[in-house]
Amino acid sequence: ALPAVCFIWQIAMIILFGIFVRYNEESDTHWIEHKKTKRNLSDIENDFYYRYPSFQDVHVMIFVGFGFLMTFLKRYSFGAVGFNFLIAAFGIQWALLMQGWFHSFGTGKILIAVENLINADFCVGSCLIAYGAVLGKVSPVQLLVMTLCGVTLFAIDEFIILNVIHAKDAGGSMSIHTFGACYGLAISWVLYRPDLNQSKRLLGSVYHSDVFAMIGTLFLWLFWPSFNSAICSHGDGQHRAAINTYLALASTVLTSVAISSLSKDKGKLDMVHIQNSTLAGGVAVGTAAEFMLMPYGALIVGFCCGIISTLGYVYVTPFLEKNLKIQDTCGINNLHCMPGIIGGIVGAISAAGATEYVYGSEGLAAMFPMVPRLQGGHQAAGLCVAIVFGIGGGIAVGTVLKLPIWGDPADDNCFDDEVYWEVKTELGFTPMTEELLHFHCSDIFT
Repeated sequence: ALPAVCFIWQIAMIILFGIFVRYNEESDTHWIEHKKTKRNLSDIENDFYYRYPSFQDVHVMIFVGFGFLMTFLKRYSFGAVGFNFLIAAFGIQWALLMQGWFHSFGTGKILIAVENLINADFCVGSCLIAYGAVLGKVSPVQLLVMTLCGVTLFAIDEFIILNVIHAKDAGGSMSIHTFGACYGLAISWVLYRPDLNQSKRLLGSVYHSDVFAMIGTLFLWLFWPSFNSAICSHGDGQHRAAINTYLALASTVLTSVAISSLSKDKGKLDMVHIQNSTLAGGVAVGTAAEFMLMPYGALIVGFCCGIISTLGYVYVTPFLEKNLKIQDTCGINNLHCMPGIIGGIVGAISAAGATEYVYGSEGLAAMFPMVPRLQGGHQAAGLCVAIVFGIGGGIAVGTVLKLPIWGDPADDNCFDDEVYWEVKTELGFTPMTEELLHFHCSDIFT
């Protein structure tokens, strides 16, 4: 089914783009005329030159950062990077359409420019977060269906949060991370496999797979300030968002390392904690990134999230699997869900406590569309919308994915690239054949 789905859906994208999508005024050849009518703008004032550096960083995060972060499994690196690539490539096309229909369809056409590309990457990011919960347990066709539905739900969820409730969410703590994590966890709950222990031998890492995953961590950590500031207003808001994210991430690293060491008998570090929990501060500071959080406030957010996220890997992940039947392969609850909820709460408190003394009268009016106390309530409402859409949508989509028509791997074949990829070892054999050869050779020597 995979070739048919890829061909049919890509042809559908071509047709839909042909009908609906056009360049906006800043990416069209009519820019020459437009800039003359707008107080003689120069080419350097085209939004491309403001947004493209951030777009590059976000794009690298989506395709390299997320992809390599999920390569920690010993025999699922192809699936982690390759299916991440597939999901993102399809998702950005569908996201441009869905977000365009909700945000810029007044003229009968979807007009796109570099900011639309950034928002499409954000949308896909929520689907890649969800992928982390079911990594190694679903087929590529299931992933494409999951992405199709996830992008659709995200576009509706984002529209309600930003345009109906008028909440602020620059770095997507609510609309990207909380929604994506709840969506993935709900799907994983519906797709629970009671006999997954048959693949337990493959549910783990080896030295080189952890090194590759750490590459993903470093790309995400370095570029996260761009992620949280990419669509902020030019000027002080964007500047402040980068600073707050930078500081929150730095603070998270130290507390993650501390709790990781304390959680082990001999004080050694767990690479899973270092790969994931060190990013939690970037997630949690996202909603309030452009607010007057103050540098010490950003450090406090990062400090708390490093502790909570690492403890999540130690205690919450086993609890979820044992008691709630949620098999969370990558621990997205600890990196995205809990820090995302914290980010929503931080945003609500920061907005409710905003004062003219801190922001200035013009700054306060520019930052918040309503008085601070009301804005705080709307921020909290936005967080609730993200959770409801994530859980409700995940349960619905998971029910569809549970149908026995998608070619998902058997319980004893999960977390193994051989199911969907041509895999060769250094000896030229498949990994399974090589294991048998080693076994027989050992038997002969014995």
